[in-house]
Amino acid sequence: MSNMAETINSDSSEELDTWISQYCSMFGRDWFVEVDPEFIEDDFNLTGLNSSVPFFREALDTILDLEPETPIRQQNLPLVEHAAELLYGLIHARYILTKQGLQAMAEKYEQKQFGVCSRFYCEGMHLIPVGRYDQAGIETVRLYCPRCCDIYVPTSSRYLNIDGAFFGTSFAGVFVKMYPEIEEQCQQSRNRVYELKLYGFKISPLAPSGPRMAWLRSTPQTVEEIAEYDACEFELPHDEEVDVEIYDDDDDDDEEDEVQVSRAIKVTPKPESKRADDASDSMKSIVKE
Repeated sequence: MSNMAETINSDSSEELDTWISQYCSMFGRDWFVEVDPEFIEDDFNLTGLNSSVPFFREALDTILDLEPETPIRQQNLPLVEHAAELLYGLIHARYILTKQGLQAMAEKYEQKQFGVCSRFYCEGMHLIPVGRYDQAGIETVRLYCPRCCDIYVPTSSRYLNIDGAFFGTSFAGVFVKMYPEIEEQCQQSRNRVYELKLYGFKISPLAPSGPRMAWLRSTPQTVEEIAEYDACEFELPHDEEVDVEIYDDDDDDDEEDEVQVSRAIKVTPKPESKRADDASDSMKSIVKE
């Protein structure tokens, strides 16, 4: 009886050990979630992938553990296996945008499987895998921090060969919107930036060695800030009381020609037409004399 039970357990384990589970358990593939076979069997979810993946039908049969319709040549087996990995990665990028895929990725996110941000002021914020391109073969995966809104290269070399298209450009945005508690956690210290000092004095951001991240990260967040930004995006507030126009007759930049006005005054060079008229008037006066 015991031998029969062991045989049944071994057979059941072999049946459960599918291509998808084997692939996700490989070294450096623990960021992937197991895609539901029903999702793969739906032709709508595979739209457009047949033109991006060579040996598409053979690769699809490999992923679903199906026998190919026609025998695969021995020399094409490595190509079909590579095509299966490519196809599964592109399907994975679509699956993690679904409710089931987001839940599976959320479990990995809570367990810090994607790592934490190395920036000090992010206070160990969990990272999210993301790709900068949706086309495979362009760039490897990056890690997005929702607190500092920046991306980083994985520190472990085991993840440097994962294509960024296997997670896609939309996953990070959908994931943050799906779980608003992440956004609330990020609002606590999103704009905190280290201030460089010299002998106790803050270095101006306008200095060549001054900080740049303060104004790079000072993007409008609230509704009031966004409304103020929209109002000032194309033009600055204009002082209607004073609208004086001063012409600078000479082109040299002498300090004696500087005009200091307490109010906002627009200083523009004199148009070429007016300069030509002044020159002609002076010539006429010389001829008359």
